[in-house]
Amino acid sequence: MSIREQTGSEAIIAARERYVARGISTPPLVVARAEGARIEDVDGRSYIDFAGGLGCQNTGHGFAAAALHEQVDRYLHQCFMVGIYEPYVEVCRLLAELSPCRGPDQRSLLVSTGAEAVENAVKIARVATARPAVLVFEHAFHGRTLLTMTMTSKVVPYKRGFGPFAPEIYRAPAPYPYRGVSTDDALAAVERLFKEDADPQTIACAVIEPVQGEGGFIPLPPDFPKRLQELLASHGILFVADEVQSGVGRTGTVWAIEQYGVEPDLLVSAKSLGGGLPLGAVTGPAEIMDVVEPGGLGGTFGGNPLSCVAAIAVLEEVRRPEFLGRARELGETIRGRLEQLAARHAAIGEVRGLGPMLAFELAEQTPDLASAVTAAAREKGLVLLSCGLYGNVIRILVPLVITNADLATGLDILDEALQEVFQ
Repeated sequence: MSIREQTGSEAIIAARERYVARGISTPPLVVARAEGARIEDVDGRSYIDFAGGLGCQNTGHGFAAAALHEQVDRYLHQCFMVGIYEPYVEVCRLLAELSPCRGPDQRSLLVSTGAEAVENAVKIARVATARPAVLVFEHAFHGRTLLTMTMTSKVVPYKRGFGPFAPEIYRAPAPYPYRGVSTDDALAAVERLFKEDADPQTIACAVIEPVQGEGGFIPLPPDFPKRLQELLASHGILFVADEVQSGVGRTGTVWAIEQYGVEPDLLVSAKSLGGGLPLGAVTGPAEIMDVVEPGGLGGTFGGNPLSCVAAIAVLEEVRRPEFLGRARELGETIRGRLEQLAARHAAIGEVRGLGPMLAFELAEQTPDLASAVTAAAREKGLVLLSCGLYGNVIRILVPLVITNADLATGLDILDEALQEVFQ
């Protein structure tokens, strides 16, 4: 009997155990349908979604369905290195219009994933500067390829057993005020690294997330990006903003870096860019992007036509003032409720984030309580994720189209889960 002929979560979970690699971690949720900010499992149970496909559904499940149906009847794949097609060019045009990068003449490269985009940003920076090294930061997550796994700052589960790692990657502390690392501390550490470990004249770029995602939803302090950029520029090092998780409206602006008054040299995007389909991008000024010779960038499925038409719909939506205004409104509501929870539960050490990209960190640096909270929430009908170096952070990645009623219910469920675990 095929999996399609089986019914019920238990049967599909059993088949998953039989046929899917053990190294992929999955919760016992078997999805049948999803729309907006709701997920329905194969047994007919409905869940409020606070995970958004791990940050891929800022505009909601199914948002770009109509555009996809129209494109399916035209063609599914061409490969942009075989034939030009308008959706690819149109995504690049929209990214140029929305780019926060310096300079008026913007270009983009489309790829399939966030990790691929980060890796290509490093490639472009290396050619542009004729330098090999890369500066990254503690609590970073940049992907799972060899290079981006090296750039990522967490051993388990991302690195253990997968070495040797890529060379010429240097790491400095990132600001983390809750755990005692200030902007001054972080910048002093970068300058010390330049004295102790890495000649800054060999560093092509620094890659940093404006809000560190997997590392614990740690927003950079307001003064850090500007001061970091000034330090980098004094050594000819390019500033790369990794907005794979924080971009496409997630923080209440199209790009989180906009809120810091900084114009990066390159911007990396993915996740919600494709509205649920695989798409990543590197965007920046022509003087940097065009240094690579024709044929030096590309990939068979990069900028797939279906992903591109979805991205066109997404970018047109998230640039609307009404969408961004609603996102900021959600952020205020969610933060208010999380701060109420923190006031009632001593186990919650800090509520933090930017706009509606919010989380709370549990004071105890173990994953046990956070795992118990996410499991209890799922049993009550709320899909929720944890993150952080110690797995002790509960993050909110709710689709930004959620109704007020579903948001209130979801936050009530979170409250109930916390009470159950902390009682």
